[in-house]
Amino acid sequence: QVQLVESGGGLVQAGGSLRLSCAASGSISSIATMGWYRQAPGNQRELVAVITNDGPTHYAGSVKGRFTISRDGAKNTVYLQMNSLKPEDTAVYYCTADRIFGKVVAGTAGYWGQGTQVTVSS
Repeated sequence: QVQLVESGGGLVQAGGSLRLSCAASGSISSIATMGWYRQAPGNQRELVAVITNDGPTHYAGSVKGRFTISRDGAKNTVYLQMNSLKPEDTAVYYCTADRIFGKVVAGTAGYWGQGTQVTVSS
């Protein structure tokens, strides 16, 4: 089993920045890919960014150039640096992880955190 705990959400004005963290514990060796999803009220959960153990990343088009995903293997933590935030970035952000890259990208990963709220005011 793997436990994922997110932190770093909050309220920020448009144009501001936030950094989310996701700390993994448990059977870390079973994780090859970690990522972030978000879900706004009334919307489906959507992929934000994904990172593999080897470093390759993938971003949703809506955040490319503004968000950066990174990973600290020694701390078993993945980060999401969010810059130039917009009101439409307001959502609950979820950390996710799995051994299989395709599952994370498809939103069917085996492990999910409880989410952290990000609110961007205009």
